[in-house]
Amino acid sequence: MSQNNIILTTGTYDLIKDHVRRKKVTPQEEELLLSELKHATQVLRKNLPEDVVSVNRKVTYKDHNTNQEKTILLVGPEKVKVSKNKISVLSDEGIAMVGYKVGDLIEWPAKKGYLKLEILKVEAEA
Repeated sequence: MSQNNIILTTGTYDLIKDHVRRKKVTPQEEELLLSELKHATQVLRKNLPEDVVSVNRKVTYKDHNTNQEKTILLVGPEKVKVSKNKISVLSDEGIAMVGYKVGDLIEWPAKKGYLKLEILKVEAEA
């Protein structure tokens, strides 16, 4: 797991904190998320570094379990369209990567098994 503190917009921070509070994650995820949130840097959207994974950013990552690269658009839970690769920030992959930056390798205990994801590229939505 990358040891860097994550960077989140205040809105994303609140969304994840609420998600944890509602017990929508496993106990193992809850422990990790609470620790990450505790050490997270909160910024306004306009101050969010361009290479940080966040809502409304296009993310290219490598799944080291399958050795495949994927490009997704991370969106709020209400805007999910899997057929258009619009993935929720609260999905397993979204919650694992949000707040991390290009070059980070994240190991995450997701509901569907252990994820090992490397962030290759982050772009603002066009």
